[in-house]
Amino acid sequence: MINIQDMRDTARDLLAKNEVRAVIGYRRGSSGMNAEPVVITDAAQADELVWDPTCFHNLALYLVEDRKFLAHTRAKPGLPIAIVAKGCDARAIVVLMQEHYFKREEVYIIGMSCEGTGVLDERKLASQGIQASNAAFDGDDYVFTTAQGEKRIAAREVMADRCLECRIPYPREHNVVLGEDKTGRVLAEPFAALKRFEERDAAERWIYWERQFDRCIRCFACRSVCPMCFCDECVVDSISFPVTAQTTAEEKANRVRWIERSAVRSENITYHMTRAMHLAGRCVDCNECERVCPVNIPLRLLNNKMEREAREQFGYEPGASIGAPALVASFLDNDPEKFIR
Repeated sequence: MINIQDMRDTARDLLAKNEVRAVIGYRRGSSGMNAEPVVITDAAQADELVWDPTCFHNLALYLVEDRKFLAHTRAKPGLPIAIVAKGCDARAIVVLMQEHYFKREEVYIIGMSCEGTGVLDERKLASQGIQASNAAFDGDDYVFTTAQGEKRIAAREVMADRCLECRIPYPREHNVVLGEDKTGRVLAEPFAALKRFEERDAAERWIYWERQFDRCIRCFACRSVCPMCFCDECVVDSISFPVTAQTTAEEKANRVRWIERSAVRSENITYHMTRAMHLAGRCVDCNECERVCPVNIPLRLLNNKMEREAREQFGYEPGASIGAPALVASFLDNDPEKFIR
């Protein structure tokens, strides 16, 4: 079991010795027991850091935000930035390095093994009606501290599906790592939720997705929270076409629009399918997109489908190795499609 003090001491030493310019981690939130992301720059702040089953955010997103801030301000960071990273977070960081978004030496990874504890699913927990001040994992159950005393719930009932199916809870890429490697401990078969969904017939599945896409309000929360959506300009939200007083109606009409902004089914389908394709071989199943969706669209099913195809058809695991080529840049003699040879 991880000793939280070891994580705090590691962060404190890095900052005190001026080896990093900041540490991205988690602290206790202001709205109950859930943790929230935090960036600390002073060694004295290290005691604010926490590590428990409510640390569900993928902190790799903040490396992207840091890189964009540096580019905007044209600042020279000098020192690397440190980050507390779960297994899925570390894989996301590796994907970003594969795509040359930043260099390995620019990030100090404090790896945190989930050790099979996983993280809580907020919606599952809400359905249990629990108001708690603390959450812990004892190997089989989550133990919650409530006003009425200790409350135990079986892990399968409130653990995030991605954690139940997780194959790699250990951050393989790290500078320092805390916790044991319990990679073999899988609580559910990989892609179990996807397999259950695919047991429905094609017509039923299409009706299901029509209903889901009808509900999408195109708030782009899924895009905003995804560390892989780091483009300065999104294909569905172009900003490179300046409209001035001199812009003619013809110029506006002839502008290429891949997707309209209106939140109607046809445009929503195009948006979500485009995004799923852009995440093929890149999504690490952190499921942040589904977690933040205000209308609860099961986006994980779309991303899992692409992840499973990459794995089964091409033997590709996103975020497995910094030196490995991206899926779309990999061509092997035994690839199933002859036309690419």
